[in-house]
Amino acid sequence: MFKTQQLILYLGILYSGFAVSQTRIKDAQSKTPIAYATVSFGNGHGIFADDEGMFVFSKKLYPDVDSLFISALGYKDVSIAANNLSETINLEPYIDQLDEVVINVTINRKFKEETLKPYLDDDYYKCWLPTIESEIAVFFNNTDSQLKQISTVHFPITLESKDWKKRKRSNANKREFSTLFKVKFYKNNNGFPGEVLTYDNIVFVATEKHGDAYELDVSKHNLYIPENGFFVSIQVLGYTDKTGKLLPNKKYKEIKTARGIVKIPTNFRPLFPFTDEIEAHNTYIKRVFLDNNKWVQFKKGSGIESSLLKSDLTNYGVGLTYKVFKDE
Repeated sequence: MFKTQQLILYLGILYSGFAVSQTRIKDAQSKTPIAYATVSFGNGHGIFADDEGMFVFSKKLYPDVDSLFISALGYKDVSIAANNLSETINLEPYIDQLDEVVINVTINRKFKEETLKPYLDDDYYKCWLPTIESEIAVFFNNTDSQLKQISTVHFPITLESKDWKKRKRSNANKREFSTLFKVKFYKNNNGFPGEVLTYDNIVFVATEKHGDAYELDVSKHNLYIPENGFFVSIQVLGYTDKTGKLLPNKKYKEIKTARGIVKIPTNFRPLFPFTDEIEAHNTYIKRVFLDNNKWVQFKKGSGIESSLLKSDLTNYGVGLTYKVFKDE
């Protein structure tokens, strides 16, 4: 069912007429494609470029969009009229920002490996429903001055059963999905996610075959935990084909109401289980295309309307494996 729906959507976009525009986003200096750039419509919705910097825009899908705002880590934002899209959009790099990122070298020193286990749950009603407009960040404190390198991030996921009555059974028939996620690491800026720790594009594809948690190996990125802790975030980019290629997913559903057409963000599998077993409020969210990209702490009184908060499910229990190096 999932594959059929995606194929129909893909074909619908390709053959929807002359209003379709295929555009590639490139680095203005190197002329290389910019993978997974953000394309915001300025009305609370948007899409993402794929791994080759390509995105598909259709006036039939987005009839009320007049302008597009293009952004990517390390590049200056660009605004362009929807009726003036060209085959290529060039983004100028922020040279100063790129220079600020510390290039870490591999440390040849004895270490021990420690793991903070993820908080797992298979209850649908305790889960965050991922939408492309939302980015979730989780804070990890640094408890001492020892040098630590991040090895693996463990992202809890919940597998959805076709038969709700059997969804907690290990042999329940799970719905298939193949979803692309983007991961970022942020410095701690007065208790909120600040500047990124790396400009590397870190992405992964999760399927129902990965079980209760996806283990993302980030050792090659040489990420060392700052003295005042850090944030790791996850954001869904959309469904993929069987090769892992990002499909042109529609990011919201249009529902007719007495007040007119209401746009509801599309939910993507897998679901993210939240927990009430963590005392601190370590989880933060932001609406990528709304509220000027401001982070909000996920807790009661923050202005967030969520059934999870009503049940005191305040944290996405991401796990972490890291190397603790011995002093020289």
